[in-house]
Amino acid sequence: MGTVNGLPAHILLVHAIVVLLPLAALLLVLTAVWPALRHRLAGPNAVLSVVVVALVPVTTSAGEWLEHRVGETPLLRDHTDLGDTAIWVALPVAALALIIWWRQRETTGAAPQRRTLLAPASVAITRIVAALAIVVAGVAVYDTYLIGDSGAKASWTGNFDSTARPEGPDGD
Repeated sequence: MGTVNGLPAHILLVHAIVVLLPLAALLLVLTAVWPALRHRLAGPNAVLSVVVVALVPVTTSAGEWLEHRVGETPLLRDHTDLGDTAIWVALPVAALALIIWWRQRETTGAAPQRRTLLAPASVAITRIVAALAIVVAGVAVYDTYLIGDSGAKASWTGNFDSTARPEGPDGD
């Protein structure tokens, strides 16, 4: 994917990842530790997390397209190297979101059933899933921050003046 309305698609797509991956991570933790929210938000978060996993390669592909059209710098190399890690933090968020959704799905329904694939009634497994969710979410948010920070540095370092221009007579 190259451009959208004349802008590099990566610049637009990256905003979706920067918002949606941390949101999915936050919802992951909330659904892992808060049973009332789990029943309401586990399904929507599973869908959101899978969408994020699908968006990451589209965004990195658009980033690679853009990379070949801008000057090579060490900051850009750092950003592209970090960008390649996004899929590895999005996948565990999605996997755990799906597990949490599946576990809560096994405990609800019109007719009670004895499904034990992911042990929905096990307090120990619930605690393990919650602990994993907290760690995975923290890593995902931190990785998103690192990628975004490196992208901002690659884009803006040396491309602006830290002193303001003198104002004109009309205040511009």
